[in-house]
Amino acid sequence: MEKLIRDGKVAVIYSPGFGAGWYTWNRTEYGDEMIFDPVLAAYVDEGKMDEAQSYVSMRFPEAYRGGVEDLAVQWIPVGTAFRIHEYDGNESIEVKEEMDWVVA
Repeated sequence: MEKLIRDGKVAVIYSPGFGAGWYTWNRTEYGDEMIFDPVLAAYVDEGKMDEAQSYVSMRFPEAYRGGVEDLAVQWIPVGTAFRIHEYDGNESIEVKEEMDWVVA
C-alpha cells in the first residue's frame, strides 16, 4: 500500500469533526486505503479541500463523504502502532506507546 512519507513520518488521514467518521464509517468497504491514500493526504495536508472532494468521489465512490471537508492529517513516525478511535463521528488517533494499558 502506498503512503505519503516525509521526514520519517507517515500521513494518516482522519476526521476530527463530529457527525461522520472518515475511516471508522468506511473501513469495511475500503480498509486502510482511506487513511493512507497519498494523493488524498497531500490534498488535505495542503488545505486543497475542493480537490480532495473531487478525488474522493472518483477514488472512493461508495464511501460516505459527508465529512470530507473536515478531514485532517496527522504525521506519525514510520512503524508506530496506532488506532483510530471514534466517538459520535469524531475520530482521534491513539498511539500505542502513549496509552496506558492494563494487563490481566
